[in-house]
Amino acid sequence: MRLHERLRELRGERGLRLKDIAERCGVSVPYLSDLERGRANPSLDTLQTLAGAYELSVNDLLMGVDFYGNASAQSLPLGLKELLDDPILGAQITPEWVESLARIELRGRRPRDKQDWYEIFLHLRRILS
Repeated sequence: MRLHERLRELRGERGLRLKDIAERCGVSVPYLSDLERGRANPSLDTLQTLAGAYELSVNDLLMGVDFYGNASAQSLPLGLKELLDDPILGAQITPEWVESLARIELRGRRPRDKQDWYEIFLHLRRILS
């Protein structure tokens, strides 16, 4: 996943508009739109401001961006964190699986709920074993 895709995903997961994030960050809506379309690259200061707007660390903001970092609980996609928090289902998933699952996209979209993530995990585990 690229940074612009991650930014769009975070905003969508939280049900926010570009205007909402712009107000939180003190930047323009067109600039945020350019960031989400990959037309502009943020400065380190802007990354920190964006991370704060999403109540994440910069590390968590960049989680899943190609060639960057490992998953933390805050950076996981919707549904995957719920799956890992499940005492029975989550116990089956190792940190290596979490790292792999956190990068999965289907047709440019990520699964949204715990059940979808679990089914993907089961299918992949079956294929790979």
